Amino acid sequence: MEANLKAKSIADYRIHERDTGSADVQIALLTQRINRLTEHLQQNQKDHGSRRGLIVMVGKRRRLLDYLNRTNHDRYVAITKRLKLRK
Repeated sequence: MEANLKAKSIADYRIHERDTGSADVQIALLTQRINRLTEHLQQNQKDHGSRRGLIVMVGKRRRLLDYLNRTNHDRYVAITKRLKLRK
C-alpha cells in the first residue's frame, strides 16, 4: 500500500515524464513521511528514535524548500500552496 502512495505522489509532483528525484518530488515524499510519522508520535510519545528521525526529515525538507526558493521561486510558491506548508 505504501508503494502505491509513493508512486502516486511521484506521478502527481513530477516535472517531466521520467522525473523521480526533482526537489518537488522529494519535498512531496518527505511531507508524506513527516505527516505519517507525526501521527505515529502522537500515539507513541516516548519513541525518541522516531522523533529524531522526524527532526532530520523536517530539516532536509527545509533545505530543499530553501534551494527551490533560491533557484525557482514560482515552483516554490506552487509546491508550498499545493502541500499546504505555508499560509
